Amino acid sequence: MATTHVRIARAEPAGRPIRVKRGEQPIPSSLTAFERWAWRTFGARVRAKEPNLVLEDNLVKAHMRVRADEYLAGVYATTVLVAIGTAVVGVAGGLYFLLAHVLLFGALLFLLPVIATPAAFFLLQSTPGSRATDRGRKIDRKIGPAMSFVSAMSSADVNVDQIFKELGRQKIYGEVAEEAAWITRDTELLGVDILTAIRRGAQRTPSKKFQDFLQGVVTTATSGGQLKPYFLLKAEQFEREHKLEIQQRVETMGLLAETFVTVVVAFPLFLVIIIAIFAIIGGGGSFMLDILWAIVGAMIPLSQLGFIFFMYSLSQEMM
Repeated sequence: MATTHVRIARAEPAGRPIRVKRGEQPIPSSLTAFERWAWRTFGARVRAKEPNLVLEDNLVKAHMRVRADEYLAGVYATTVLVAIGTAVVGVAGGLYFLLAHVLLFGALLFLLPVIATPAAFFLLQSTPGSRATDRGRKIDRKIGPAMSFVSAMSSADVNVDQIFKELGRQKIYGEVAEEAAWITRDTELLGVDILTAIRRGAQRTPSKKFQDFLQGVVTTATSGGQLKPYFLLKAEQFEREHKLEIQQRVETMGLLAETFVTVVVAFPLFLVIIIAIFAIIGGGGSFMLDILWAIVGAMIPLSQLGFIFFMYSLSQEMM
């Protein structure tokens, strides 16, 4: 297919031509209005600090298309807005409850900005790491079927670069296909060789399994080994590991089901009966009734929702 060359100064330090298809244009990563305001306001403060290498690494692994300094500026801006908003709500609500002689709620509302501001800062700063970890788990769930696809392609004597290109097109493999598409981007768009692209992919992937696989590809190719037996071996290995993980999760779900019957069904029922008997015999009055309402209205629903969420998370990891 005919291609045209477009020079992008920031893509390669030496000004290497970037190849795109004829008629297409590079799509720049633009900032929103809020992100532009955050950069204008806090950009100088962010640039004055040492580069956060951990944040840069997490942003790349999470596939968040923003620079680390721009993201930090957004974190600072959001934290300031949270501090202002919670301060207004805390002071207004605190005064209202204090005037209504509800001292506990008033004091808690006055402490709202003190609690919410650092919580928002640390939550936003840890978001790239959380997303990278989540992508790593998604890659690990799909790596077994993806390696079967790779081994099938290699058995047909397909070149390595073409294998990763075809893998990147198979969206059924989720984040594994995304990682393969980035390797193809490096070879076809940035013009690097396939082994260098695979080495870069191993450095930026959040999955330890996929990283080991890519490093093995580079090591096997550079040492003069054959990739076809390596792909077949890794496909068998990931298939065995996937079966073991499924078996362990099924056993965990069975144990949780037994725990659910004991903790969520039997224990609250016995507790309600015992408290009702104490209320009748001991004359606890309204205090015992409040405890019963708390058990029925809060303890039982929350415990059931917790078990449902945990079982749903385990079942999603098995897919």
